[in-house]
This record gives sequence, structure tokens and C-alpha cells, in this order.
Amino acid sequence: MTAPSSPTPLPPIDRARDYLPLAEACLGPSIWHYLQTGSSDASVTDKQNAFTTIRLIPRPLRNVQGGHTRLTLYGQELAHPLLLAPVSYQRLFHADGECASAMAASAQGGQMLVSSLASQPFAAIARASSTENLDDPGFQLPWFQLYWQGERERTARLLQRAAATGFSVVVLTVDAPIKRASLQLPDDVAAVNLENHPPPAPLSQAQSMVFDGWMKQAPTWDDVAWLRQQTQLPLLLKGILHPDDAEHVLALGCDGIVVSSHGGRVLDGAPTSLDVLPDIVQRIDGRMPILFDSGIRSGRDAFIALALGATAVLVGRPYLWGLTVGGALGVAHVIRLLRDELEMTMALTGCAQLGDIGHHCLIAR
Repeated sequence: MTAPSSPTPLPPIDRARDYLPLAEACLGPSIWHYLQTGSSDASVTDKQNAFTTIRLIPRPLRNVQGGHTRLTLYGQELAHPLLLAPVSYQRLFHADGECASAMAASAQGGQMLVSSLASQPFAAIARASSTENLDDPGFQLPWFQLYWQGERERTARLLQRAAATGFSVVVLTVDAPIKRASLQLPDDVAAVNLENHPPPAPLSQAQSMVFDGWMKQAPTWDDVAWLRQQTQLPLLLKGILHPDDAEHVLALGCDGIVVSSHGGRVLDGAPTSLDVLPDIVQRIDGRMPILFDSGIRSGRDAFIALALGATAVLVGRPYLWGLTVGGALGVAHVIRLLRDELEMTMALTGCAQLGDIGHHCLIAR
């Protein structure tokens, strides 16, 4: 009788990127392509190159004992500034989907942004998030990433459902008004929290599919002003890449922005988030938090974004690699690896707290 074979052990995983080949081996080609590609290959490559052009300045002999990565953001005490970015349809990557990611973010003392296109019910994600914090009276449920639903009434209903779940911050994504499907979803994966949209009205031959069809459903600044009046929760706009737009967000009474290129998925040839971050930080001058998204692959990357003025960063693809390979434990491990790298980078540059990080830590090539 042949003895059962033991599971093949995983290779050493010392960095978040070590999960990448393992995740690719777990996923079919179409899902992997959906996860990894942007609007062009150059869009994804440019994000990585933006970080490699910056060098860090070592500062030995500084006393950093007792250092930490804690911060307070919208009244929430977080152990670190590494937030999980909103990603659609996470059951594509693991059966436990968004619930696993929420549980991991909570267990690691961080925060998660739940996508409008989540593949699990809001209530289930909220329950998974609170599992690790049942005895913490100050615990805050995840943030909610809102996609405009084509009209104000549908958008308000979706926002109300998220708020009723207890989600604590609203982040309106404005840079991807049209979600063109690039993947045929399996029958058991869907955006389960959304209403069915009626089919659009037919266009005449004189009308443009882009301007009169797709963009008719996109939000405008007037819609942002309306949305600000619909909720007392902190409201951020995600997808801002111009200082004038950041100033307008502030003028409308919103509470922050996420500088984001949407993972390189929308406009080919757009600047990277890292390229525009300093100008936006300079314009806002501390008047509201500025979060950074796109291209974070290591704690070093996070340090650079913080040094250029970001309050916190969003992590996208790396935690999905961890989710694919190990579910909640994989996501938690990726967060911990990134946090360890951030702490090590801080220590070697003489920064004991997030407030010590700044332009003086960097040299741009």
C-alpha cells in the first residue's frame, strides 16, 4: 500500500512579491490577466519605475527605540498606514473573498475599503471584520468604496445600505465612470449588493456612444456636492490626479482624497500617482488627509509615498496574491510583511514615528 503523499511545501515567503508566482499558479489565465493588467503594459510598468528612481538616505546612530507606525485617521486608531484598497469580485481569487480580506485587515489592526462590486453581502463582510475586535469598544467597521450608480436615486440607496451596515467612511471613486467588463464572471460570482440597472435608452445615429451614452451615467462636480449633503460620514474622493481637482474637493466640504491612477486601468498615458503626489500635497498644505494608491509593492514603496506627503497608502494587488494563496492568513501575512519592511525602512532612515518621515529622507535621481 502506497503511503499518501504529503502536501508540497511552499517556498520561503520573505516579501509580498514572493506570493506573486504562487498566486499565478493558482488562478486561471483569464482571471490572472484581469488582476495583473492595466490599460496598457506601460501603465503598470510606469508605476513600478516611479519608485525605483528614488533613493533613501540612511541615518545611522539615531535612537529609534519605542518607534511605531500608529496613526489616527478619521477618528480611528490604526496600527499602521497600510489600508487594503477596494477590489471587485474577490471570490474570483478565493472562496472566502472579501470576508477573508476584512478579517485579515482587522486582525492586523488596519482598515479595508469594501468595493461596491463586492462579491459577498455587506453584512457578512462587516461580521468578518468584527470577529477580531468583539471586545474593543472603539472598533470601527470597514470603509465603503462607492461607485456612482448612473443616477442619484440609485446611488443614494446603495449608500444607505452601506451606512446601515455600519461602514464608517465613504470613498467615492470618480476616475472610472465606465466599468467595461474585461472578464466573463463565473455563475457563482457577482456584485451581490447592487440593484439591477435598466438597459440604457437607445441612441440616435447623431449621438455619441461615449459622450451621450457612457458619460451620461458618470458623476459631475454637482453630483459630488449633492452626495456631500446625503451623508454625515467622512467623504473622500478617489482618483484625483490634479491639484485643482484636489482644491475643488476641499471646497465642496469633503474630507480627503485618494491620489490614484486606478491601478493603471483607465487612461493610457496618465501620470503615475507618485508623479503628481508632491504637487497635490503642496496645494492642499495639510488641510485634509491625502491617501496614496497605485503601485505599492513593498514597505519601502509605502515609505516613499509617506515621505512625499501621503497620510496613508492603499495596497492592492499584493494582498490579492496573498488572498489567492492563503485566504485570510495569506492577506494577514502580506500586511505583516509590508509593515515589517516599513518599520525597517523607518529605522534605517532614523524615523521613529510616521511624523518623522519627510522629503529629507529621499533623493530623486
